[in-house]
Amino acid sequence: MALFSDMKTPLVPIHTPSIYKVKGARVPLPERMARCTPDTRRAIQDLAQAVAAQGGALYLSDLFRSYDMQLQSHLDWKTGKKKAKSPPPGGSLHEAGRAMDMDLDAIEVSLEVFWELARAVGFFPIIASPKPKTSEAWHFDRRGSHDLVYEYYRGGHGSNLAPYTAMAASGILATGERVDFFGNRQREAALQCGLIRLDQTLGNVDGAIGMKTFRALEAAGVTSGTVENMLLEVEHLVQARFPEEFRQDEMVSPLSAPWTEVD
Repeated sequence: MALFSDMKTPLVPIHTPSIYKVKGARVPLPERMARCTPDTRRAIQDLAQAVAAQGGALYLSDLFRSYDMQLQSHLDWKTGKKKAKSPPPGGSLHEAGRAMDMDLDAIEVSLEVFWELARAVGFFPIIASPKPKTSEAWHFDRRGSHDLVYEYYRGGHGSNLAPYTAMAASGILATGERVDFFGNRQREAALQCGLIRLDQTLGNVDGAIGMKTFRALEAAGVTSGTVENMLLEVEHLVQARFPEEFRQDEMVSPLSAPWTEVD
């Protein structure tokens, strides 16, 4: 359940082919997973068309995960039911509607070629080199502006989180969802992540609003006030800088390949 709602990054529905079948016929990605940010939806649609132009198809196995879904995925990994590592809630871009898992066999091009098609629309792999037998070779992220948080941590400006975890937390908080790591300081942490996306430096994202955060607010032109009002100002600035992450276009079904929807 969302904690706050004013200027959050929306999670919008997407109608997209999946790996799942009912009575032998492919069905769309289940509704509980078929949600993502507006820029991610456009990227999936564009990528599906690019893959179709190569004679292949983009079939997804996973997209959005709720807190509970991510928790179950993590527990399945911990117990050995799931082979691929899955972090606890708060550490995956699936929870931010910014990660997809897909069928590697259906794309009909080499993984190297697919990487180039994916990069052209802002999707990036989670593994270091295009080896299809590698775990998570099927996983691609659309980081968007949250890549700035990743690079901030990778550059040593923050030290309390791993870069990928910090980026995932930023993406999740941006949708108004909870990240357990920040306890009762969810808005404060969202505020700090927003400031980093506005190129400000404030030390760790920890939800503690101290002098570094206040200096970053001042540098960003944000008026001091309640946390709620400061967060709203920061979110307005973020939305103005990255409008594509908020713009909701008409939903289009990806043209990845002929497929059948089952009622």
